Amino acid sequence: MEARLASPRHDSDRPPALDGSAASRDLATLPKAHLHLHFTGSMRHSTLVELAAEHEVHLPDALVEDWPPKLRATDERGWFRFQRLYDIARSVLRTPGDLRRLLRETAEDEAAEGSRWLEIQVDPSGYAARFGGLTPTVELVLDAAREAEAATGVGIGVVIAANRTKHPLDAKTLARLAVRYAGKGVVGFGLSNDERRGRAYDFDGAFRIARRGGLLSVPHGGELLGPTSVRECLETLSADRLGHGVRATEDPRLLAEIVDRGVTLEVCPASNVSLGVAATAADVPLRTLYESGARLALGADDPLLFGSRLVRQYELARAEHGFADAELAELARQSILGSAAPESVRTRVLAAIADWERAPAGG
Repeated sequence: MEARLASPRHDSDRPPALDGSAASRDLATLPKAHLHLHFTGSMRHSTLVELAAEHEVHLPDALVEDWPPKLRATDERGWFRFQRLYDIARSVLRTPGDLRRLLRETAEDEAAEGSRWLEIQVDPSGYAARFGGLTPTVELVLDAAREAEAATGVGIGVVIAANRTKHPLDAKTLARLAVRYAGKGVVGFGLSNDERRGRAYDFDGAFRIARRGGLLSVPHGGELLGPTSVRECLETLSADRLGHGVRATEDPRLLAEIVDRGVTLEVCPASNVSLGVAATAADVPLRTLYESGARLALGADDPLLFGSRLVRQYELARAEHGFADAELAELARQSILGSAAPESVRTRVLAAIADWERAPAGG
């Protein structure tokens, strides 16, 4: 079954609350960190349309009249279509000003939704030909992130991500590049794209480079493939966080190991539904993961293609899984504790979460 989750911009699209008290605190004012957001996928839909017109890029109906697109990625044809739409969207980013606009607007949207810290994931090889190579692209992204941070007050860390469908040597090149900017805005090293086409152990060398350089290990796993993919990320890549990881619930011993290791799972409910990983938001095993003791950080993944941002994920936890305000506050705490945010930011955000939780309901 396919499902489409609409953007949270329209009140009529918001799910009903379970009870009056659950709806009393505004989730947009809950301080939180956003740890699972892809660079191109963070773009506003309106910006995509404007830049396409400006640069004379033809957009398919799925990115215009039929947006957000109907998607499914549990088969190769569906994933190919998803990736094709993503690549078309990336093609509208033609100038340094376009990249700066994307990051500024993304930070503005994050601020409006209560994010105090953002870790945005980018594969610079997707932009390198247009912006003078890998190093100039990374420097442009980092400079744009600093500008966006100064303009909005949202702290921003960058995760350099390798592509599973490319050669592991390419990943090593990216890992060395990421380490050069560790402590200068780059906070982690990731691995994305179709996990069915590139096994985690093939990228062990790249992740060793990144870990030695002090970067967090944040690969994707346990989304389109099951527990085996998760275990490879844990044992081979020494994951500090895992993008998605929801399929870990299929192996109770593996889930217990995730809990024991303190690995944070970046769970993206709307994305799971849109890509067919779960039939409905209620089928995403969020409650099972939470009650197991796993650390969780809700994420929006690719709002441009899935039509919803971060607050929507918290709304789904409330409406579909019965999370009370205290549990939603705990999810926000886990998001900041699983981040690479500086200690001063962590302390400030954790205090603000406590203030939100103590505030009178409906106040």
